[in-house]
Amino acid sequence: MTQKLTNWARNITFAAERLDAPSSLDELRGLIAGSAKVRVLGSGHSFNRVADSPGALVSLDGLPQVVEIDTASAAVHVSGSVRYAELGRRLHDKGYAVPNMASLPHISVAGSCATATHGSGVGNGSLATAVSAVKMVTADGDLVTLSRDRDGEEFDGAVVALGALGAVVGLTLDIVPAFEVRQYVYEGLPVEALDDHFEDLVSRAYSVSMFTDWRTSRIGQVWVKERLDQATGPAPVPDLFGATPADGPRHPVPGMPAVHCTEQMGVPGPWFERLPHFRPDFTPSSGEELQSEYMVARRDAVAALHALEAISDRIAPVLQISEIRTIAADRQWLSPFHERDSVAFHFTWIKDADAVTPVLGLIEDRLAPYAPRPHWGKLFTVDPETLRSRYPRLGDFQALARRYDPTGRFANDFVARHLLDAS
Repeated sequence: MTQKLTNWARNITFAAERLDAPSSLDELRGLIAGSAKVRVLGSGHSFNRVADSPGALVSLDGLPQVVEIDTASAAVHVSGSVRYAELGRRLHDKGYAVPNMASLPHISVAGSCATATHGSGVGNGSLATAVSAVKMVTADGDLVTLSRDRDGEEFDGAVVALGALGAVVGLTLDIVPAFEVRQYVYEGLPVEALDDHFEDLVSRAYSVSMFTDWRTSRIGQVWVKERLDQATGPAPVPDLFGATPADGPRHPVPGMPAVHCTEQMGVPGPWFERLPHFRPDFTPSSGEELQSEYMVARRDAVAALHALEAISDRIAPVLQISEIRTIAADRQWLSPFHERDSVAFHFTWIKDADAVTPVLGLIEDRLAPYAPRPHWGKLFTVDPETLRSRYPRLGDFQALARRYDPTGRFANDFVARHLLDAS
């Protein structure tokens, strides 16, 4: 590798000595067994050093792509490098869907699940909750499969694992019959309306997201994504707790053209073309941003919102846009949604780490009473000891890591500091 690799946002330059792209599973197994340190690099859509490696970085893009639908068990088998955009098209063509998608369809399935990346919806878990089996190459080159039905709690520790147990080369996902979605955007929601109507609002549709720039006392946009087979009445309503329907397509960032966004104005379309905010055939930005996200219990949503509102004068100057959305609880040990229905406060920052970092600390202080769990792939400054205390099954995960990677071959500095060093 003659030129150092960077992540998608180019705020991280990887320390890896090389980037390998094996063309076969046997080649990958040999490469891992022969490396002192190794990490798998997916789509690179992370903003911290979770994917970095002091040794080798491995891309799975050279391995054969697999999307195999198993109709008998309502599942799809995918290889580690498959992106959600491709998976969505392939599934929909055969009449199937995955239950939810993230804002961007351009990200890899394996990387998204490993970090508990998510979409929105009070009844929707993170993307990792659709996983029913994980196939990975462990530190000694063995091929291991863990399944929900057979491996129980150990499986709960292996899906959201930050690449610390092995190289995930395949996943099995639950699938459902394909469905259509219509999307409406509302504007100008008074923040005070959430004091009494937060649950009513976020439960209104299959997926609901709110966008704010923290500059006014109103939520700028509310994106409502309804499944047609679950719609209960005409839409859009003229008044959504004080918000009114947009008169045309919108981009989440005020002033940006909506051409990159999924179709709005209630035009029905396939699930994979409506559940994301951005279209699969466009790249929504060039990476000129930084991102953070903090998850708290949904019961604390309004209190946390007001805590952040109190420091809006510090947030707004370094912010592009903020998204508020909900995620259902799960059982996965390292999931930020472990055993608690959650609300996520997402921040898309200007690309200025020196200006943003002090604001992260301030946000974390304000949210501290609600034990926020940050997104594993985004920027945060929570100290490792505090972060570890928020994951009750961390000790079990450490034992799992010792079992599958006893010498720490997959444990980079980020993983070692935040997960494995309990001292």
